[in-house]
Amino acid sequence: MLWGLAAIILGFYGVDVLYLGSFSVWALVFRLGWVVSLLLMWGIPGDSSSGARWRVYVSVGLSGICVAGLSFVMGGVGSPYFVMVPTLPLGTALVLREDRRATLAAGGVSFVGTLVLVGGANHSFAERLTWVLMMMGTAVLADFLSRQARHVQTAEQQARLERARRESLEALALSEHRRAQSEKLAIVGRLASGVAHEINNPIAYVGSNVDFVRNELTSGREVDREELAEVLAETRVGIQHIRQVVADLRGFARMDANEPTPCSLADVVADAMKLASLRLKHVALLRVDVPADLPEIFAVRQRLVQVLLNLLVNAGDVLESHKVEGGEVRVTGRAEQERVVLLVEDNGPGFAPHVLSRLFEAFFTTKSPEKGTGLGLTLSRELVEQFGGALTASNRPEGGARLRIELPVRPVEPPEEEPSTAPEGGAQGAA
Repeated sequence: MLWGLAAIILGFYGVDVLYLGSFSVWALVFRLGWVVSLLLMWGIPGDSSSGARWRVYVSVGLSGICVAGLSFVMGGVGSPYFVMVPTLPLGTALVLREDRRATLAAGGVSFVGTLVLVGGANHSFAERLTWVLMMMGTAVLADFLSRQARHVQTAEQQARLERARRESLEALALSEHRRAQSEKLAIVGRLASGVAHEINNPIAYVGSNVDFVRNELTSGREVDREELAEVLAETRVGIQHIRQVVADLRGFARMDANEPTPCSLADVVADAMKLASLRLKHVALLRVDVPADLPEIFAVRQRLVQVLLNLLVNAGDVLESHKVEGGEVRVTGRAEQERVVLLVEDNGPGFAPHVLSRLFEAFFTTKSPEKGTGLGLTLSRELVEQFGGALTASNRPEGGARLRIELPVRPVEPPEEEPSTAPEGGAQGAA
């Protein structure tokens, strides 16, 4: 673009010759100086060094001098180029809107050039004053446009940054949601053996009962209706049990709530127990001591269910892999000052020192790839911290692992004051 402008400026020297009727060395000199001032801008965009800024100021000043000199050579105030002198600050403001000093420098050079050109012309004082005032007004307008353009650019940049920040937050939230969902499915996969056992038992006696009813109905003997009704009732119980297991699994895998609400820790534990029992029933004895009257917490109930279920399944995996005799998992809840504490403990081997220091690192796991992703405890800690809580791990003095969840108690809202029903001025009357 600069080389194109330079070619146009030099090319117009032919117009100067036609206008003057002869070759003018000074016109050529000023045009060459104008070209040099443009080429000084080469490589400046994107360069914020002090040297680049001074090159801008020299370029602007040299351009103003050359335009004023060319106007002088071409006839002064009556020259067709004189109109370019007062408009130079406007052009600078549009091209270099980020640099207010460049606009002010262009306005100063144009003002001085206008004074020189008007002062040397044969015009009245009113005409000279008009030109000077017009030049001052143009410089002020150029400065105003420069500041406005800078404000608009700043606002656009802030809008782009805000849009990028919002998109980043949305992408992060989507990523967190997908990570939580994948960890849920991983937990469901680890529950698969317990689920199969929990479903196979009722399926076995449901099938046996159906065979019994069919044989009774096709034997040709007199049917004992009470006995058949009892068998069908047992069958119905088995089917309901299967449906409940499937419903619990489906509900857990589809937990999508994201808004925190007041919830009871006892209810959270009860929800987690429904699924955890599928894993722990044949591995360890599960003991729960969570009072129902514990203070409420403010959290996403489904997320806490996922955290607790992950801790319980982990405990079951450890007890099973180490073949602990008389395995036991204990869940205890209690209130401590302004916090509610939930302990998940087992009587397994506990955490080795090198494992305890890295327990919450992403992708760190002591399990085989088919049994663990290394993200469960990391995600669990993040979910607890989202609600202002903390998840820590330690070893029990008597042996075994202990995971401690601390959550802040939901603030109790003060009761609304009932409006006073005493008649106005009643206190004064009693006095």
